[in-house]
Amino acid sequence: MEKEITISKLDKYYQLTSKALSMAKNAVAKSKQKQANEIIIMVECYLKDSQHFKEKNDLVNAFGCLNYAHGWLDCGARLKIFKVTDNYLFTV
Repeated sequence: MEKEITISKLDKYYQLTSKALSMAKNAVAKSKQKQANEIIIMVECYLKDSQHFKEKNDLVNAFGCLNYAHGWLDCGARLKIFKVTDNYLFTV
């Protein structure tokens, strides 16, 4: 079990969350556009914050931001704001 936050781990989860965000953007439930937009804004902000912390070599906060970003996406999936079925990228 890997117990350290590394640049490669950050990059892996950044790509994973970015892929999930892209999928979510293309799967918004018609009646949920307003809620989806709020979630998407939060995810994009947390992804940006993650990159900021990575550049400052603050890997703990960078990783934390990625977890928050993905948590927002999972919430949207569970609330059926995003019509997604990929159980690797989302908690569905």
